[in-house]
Amino acid sequence: MKLTLKVWRQADPQAKGRFETFSVNANEHMSFLEMFDVLNEELLAEKKEPIAFDHDCREGICGACSMVINGQAHGPLGGTTTCQLHMRHFKDGDIIVVEPFRASAFPVIKDLVVDRSSFDRIIQAGGFISVNTGQAPDGNAIPVERDKAGAAFDAAACIGCGACVAACPNASAMLFTAAKVSHLALLPQGQIERKTRVKNMVNQMDIEGFGKCSNTYACEAECPKEISVDYIARMNREYFAAVIAGE
Repeated sequence: MKLTLKVWRQADPQAKGRFETFSVNANEHMSFLEMFDVLNEELLAEKKEPIAFDHDCREGICGACSMVINGQAHGPLGGTTTCQLHMRHFKDGDIIVVEPFRASAFPVIKDLVVDRSSFDRIIQAGGFISVNTGQAPDGNAIPVERDKAGAAFDAAACIGCGACVAACPNASAMLFTAAKVSHLALLPQGQIERKTRVKNMVNQMDIEGFGKCSNTYACEAECPKEISVDYIARMNREYFAAVIAGE
């Protein structure tokens, strides 16, 4: 199939960006990133600058492949990262617009690559538990109720890709932060820092410049791991309890 791509090009964070138009022939069995590989090979053969885009595992695990495709984070397929999106979901002759995630807390590094280190700093603020060093304890040493274990696992499925931020009209990181707060708050290992954790992580989220929750549920709709907005409500309860407790 022959496709027309309108791709955002930006040399560096200070440069003025623009869209450039490219034609590419793609096989329907290719992934979206493989299609970009083909385009970049053609650009290199023509002695032109290839398009910079982020990727790592290409298995829907790392969350690096952050692109907005035709106005949707990770593209038109629900519950899917960009690397899992295949060209069979497009038609011959389609025009596809590809741009980076748009958020002040995610500055563009180059072309389609954005700096998501703000997420790392939110995790560093409290997304951990304190344990004694030494031999690892037995996996069954601390019993966990099935319902809580399941809810914690669902929250921990968040890969920190930033699609929730890209989809939110306010560029909010509430869904990401809520998932990280909730999966530890639900487990017995996370109880020691439970109150300080949520306060520190929410405060860091505000420091990074993310917006407030827009209540449009766009984050849940675009999340490739389908994290529920129910975790935002849980985080709000955790935060208010910590503030009232004064811890």
